[in-house]
Amino acid sequence: MALGPTLTPRWWSQHYAKIALGLGTITAGSYFFVLHDAASLGRAAREYLSFMAIGGSLFVVAGGIQIQLPGGATPRANVAFLFTGAVAANFLGTTGAAMLLIRPWLQMNQSRVAAHHLVFFIFLVANVGGCLTPIGDPPLFLGFLQGVPFWWAAQKCWPMWATSTGLLLAIFYVLDKINFSQAAKTGRGNATVPGTWKIAGLPNLFFLVVILGAVFVNQPVFLREMLMFAAAAGSYFTTKKPIHAANEFNFHPIAEVAVLFAGIFATMIPALAGLEHQATTLLGPNPSPGIFYWGTGGLSAVLDNAPTYLGFLSALFGVTGDQNIEKLLDQKAVHLLAISVAAVFFGAATYIGNGPNFMVKAIAEQRGLPTPSFLEFIWKFSLPCLLPVLVIVWWLFFRD
Repeated sequence: MALGPTLTPRWWSQHYAKIALGLGTITAGSYFFVLHDAASLGRAAREYLSFMAIGGSLFVVAGGIQIQLPGGATPRANVAFLFTGAVAANFLGTTGAAMLLIRPWLQMNQSRVAAHHLVFFIFLVANVGGCLTPIGDPPLFLGFLQGVPFWWAAQKCWPMWATSTGLLLAIFYVLDKINFSQAAKTGRGNATVPGTWKIAGLPNLFFLVVILGAVFVNQPVFLREMLMFAAAAGSYFTTKKPIHAANEFNFHPIAEVAVLFAGIFATMIPALAGLEHQATTLLGPNPSPGIFYWGTGGLSAVLDNAPTYLGFLSALFGVTGDQNIEKLLDQKAVHLLAISVAAVFFGAATYIGNGPNFMVKAIAEQRGLPTPSFLEFIWKFSLPCLLPVLVIVWWLFFRD
């Protein structure tokens, strides 16, 4: 599932559902019929349902809000927009923030849009920005479901968030300054959009509040997810059709994520169990935070960051020999911090690192805008721009 979109993109786009669901069915079938372990299947199914509930509902609600901005954005205006998006990701989720802001972002820069506009939007709004709350990014939400306190990430992750966000914005500013100067020479830097500022669909803010409030609902079982799906349905059926049309809203991006993640969550069941039971053998009795940082990060970049987070959380439980989250936070807080930061940050390294990356890419391609290929994304931007920032974060916070 990780290599398919890279090696055979056209074939994969036609058959990904068969492959993902087929592999997931093989794993699920072996657990149910051979191992008779329905409990593991049940846990994975519930985590998948919760994951899709928050991601899908935020996707739908964001699609019902239309923001129109004037074009001709300067580098400073772009930096301010990306910073605002990074902050908003913690309250709307990276999926919600990305879907809400990608269209006005492209609109602001329509006269000179370039690949770095798309890539740094993915870096900051669709990934790194959502590091401070469980709503922000799927891995942290799964951690919240495992018992990590809601405000723990905000209290512990803000230095890493501030460092990485500041560095990425500085790099973006340099690149955008060069692009802006080149566009000005050719007369492409000052285009404006008729109608200038416009916001429509504000009643959807009510449904957004319902979703955010549902995060804190623990009992009865599945009430949280039912509230989220109900809010999504209410948003979809009450939003005026011209707003959905202006946003080019459709369910294809979230449907693709739902299918792929069904396969990922199923096939990760034995991997999670193996990491937990063999953690001491694989990592040693007292592994450093750096091992968890680079291990979680490396897999988050080439797989998906949500199940990777669960995998290394299972490994950390294996190291402590106890699944008590309070004990883990007391003894291995810096290790859990390394897992959390790496899962969120490294998810920006490739298109397959996080669900919103797919969606942003699809929207840009629909508009015929310059979109780097999978490998171009890595060698033109992730390696020279993102990797140094990730190394600095490791050096400052997880080296010892």
